[in-house]
Formats: sequence, C-alpha cells, structure tokens
Amino acid sequence: MVHYQLVGRGVSQPRVLDAMLSVPRDEFIPIDLRNLSYTDGPLPIDYGQTISQPYIVAYMLQALEIKPTDRVLEVGTGSGYNAAVMSKLANEVYSVEIVSGLANESSEILKKLGFKNVHVRQGNGYQGWPEHAPFDVICLTAAPIKTPRTLFDQLAEGGRLIAPEGDAYQQLVLYQKIQGTIHKTDLIPVRFVPMIQTTS
Repeated sequence: MVHYQLVGRGVSQPRVLDAMLSVPRDEFIPIDLRNLSYTDGPLPIDYGQTISQPYIVAYMLQALEIKPTDRVLEVGTGSGYNAAVMSKLANEVYSVEIVSGLANESSEILKKLGFKNVHVRQGNGYQGWPEHAPFDVICLTAAPIKTPRTLFDQLAEGGRLIAPEGDAYQQLVLYQKIQGTIHKTDLIPVRFVPMIQTTS
C-alpha cells in the first residue's frame, strides 16, 4: 500500500510513510470488508460514515507537516484510523466525533491497540475542544460548507488547519495562522461526508 499508493503518488515525507506503515488499517474496518483494507479507496463504516482512502489520509498529513511536539485537534473521529496515524506524528491528539456510537467504538479500538496519546469525546465538531486549545494542527475529516470561525480561534499562532470544504463540489484547503492572520491555500478536489452539527 505505502509504495504503490503513496510514494508513487507523491507522498514522500518519511515520518508520514512510517506512521502509515505502523498502523494496521484493517483493525479500523468492519470485519466483512477487511479483505479491502489496503485498497486505495474509501470504505463504509458504521452509522453511514466512511474511512478515507489511504492516499488522502497521507496527503493531508503531509500537507499539515505535523511535528513531534504538536497538539492536534481532529474533527470527525470516524473509525479512529486517522487519529491513530496522527498519534504517531504528534505529541497529543484530541478527536471530536458527533456520532456517539462511533465515538465509543473508536475509543475502544484505540485503547485496545495501545494508542495512549489519543483522546476521543462525543461532541459537536463545530465547537472544537476549547478546553485543550490552542492547537498547533487542526484536521477536519468531514466537510463543512465553510470552516467555522470557532476552529480558527482555537488554532495556535503558526498553526495549520486542513479541511475539505463545500457541498456538491468540495475542495481540500490548507489554512495557516501567521501573525494572527489566516492564509488560505487551495489543494485538490476531494469528496468527504458532510460535517454535521447534530445527529437528531
């Protein structure tokens, strides 16, 4: 997976590649789909959500340039796979999942696999996790129409935020906070599940 799907498509950061190699993706995928664990495509998980394709995970993490000292906020825990990979790159990962069932399941998987620096809670990702802000890195794994101001407020000076934005058409964008000003860079077209504010 790493050689053909990642290196062959431009993912070259050694730390990202090592992190992808060290996390067993099949542990985060429903049993009946585990034969597809290392194909380069998104797969359905519970509650109508998906686990992103490996290339997109690696692409986003390479763009974020996560440092070993970084505190990371993830919005959209999903299966827990992305948080697990980020935990190999960062100091601490705080992950918010709006679907309570997914928050519980991903938390259990991460605990079982020994990811001690990942903290999961059920909550509204639009609100972030203010008790642990500011964050050096914020990673959205679901798509808002527009990234909420609340998350920019929780981004540290010099921090990076990556998000898929849009509705029918989505664009992956990278933001950086430089001297209090948010700078935006458009990356690639993507397709993510929508970022929701309520499960009711």
